[in-house]
Amino acid sequence: MSEGTPDNFLGLERRHSDYARARFAVLPIPYDATTSFGAGTRYGPRAIITASQQVELYDERLGRESFAAGAATLDAVQPDASGPEATLKRVYRAARRPVRDGKFLIGLGGEHSVTSGLVRAARERYKRLSVLQVDAHADLRDTYQGTPWSHACVMRRVHDLGVPAVGVGIRNYSAEEARFIRKTGKPIFSALACRESKSWMQSVLEHLTDEVYVTIDIDGFDPAYAPGTGTPEPGGLDWYQVTELLARVAAERRIVAADVVEVSPQPPSTVTEFLAAKLIYRLIGLVAARRSG
Repeated sequence: MSEGTPDNFLGLERRHSDYARARFAVLPIPYDATTSFGAGTRYGPRAIITASQQVELYDERLGRESFAAGAATLDAVQPDASGPEATLKRVYRAARRPVRDGKFLIGLGGEHSVTSGLVRAARERYKRLSVLQVDAHADLRDTYQGTPWSHACVMRRVHDLGVPAVGVGIRNYSAEEARFIRKTGKPIFSALACRESKSWMQSVLEHLTDEVYVTIDIDGFDPAYAPGTGTPEPGGLDWYQVTELLARVAAERRIVAADVVEVSPQPPSTVTEFLAAKLIYRLIGLVAARRSG
């Protein structure tokens, strides 16, 4: 952070970071209690916020300075020492206020389990919600390592909420999850399908409702682009695939809330957190452009 830069997402001055005026609300969730391989996602939100202060505020792809819509950085959700379920209830309670106030909520993870609390809050306002999941893993286990609230179970919990979801970039899941996918007909677009098919984005859109929550597990990207994550998986998506998908969804559906999770900083490299920060800013720009257009 440069001297004098406000310590918030994008380093915005007060007139653009004030909650009452801001269109967007950024909620840091420094949590990694159920990570199963590499820990460290508790440091992700702080790293993303710090990196965001170096993001150029003119978006060359969109041809605009999207920060003018305003982005307020909220107080971080602190984990509950009693366990994952209690922590996710805290996430839900923290998310309810900005959603009720009509803000576009952006969760900063933290491990992927936090998405269930965020989606639960969004569902209260947006009754026909669907979820676009960019991820390397299906995250559809019913329980994992003794808890149904693991990061490996998050999309199963979203399913239990009755919210339809589409998985994109998926390339690793268990036999149990494969059976669940076949039984429910859950739409899954593997990273290989995204590479080989020319119409995969249109197919994704056809499975989404008019109101969309976007959850991006950073390991959906190939680890060549985002090495800072606890469960890297080869053969992933690239920047242009993900941002073009977001642009299509923003143009043809209404994105109402989002999160970026599973950033686990690997110093001295800052590649992953900077990618996450710029990705969020691109999403802010896409949503703001849709509203103003």
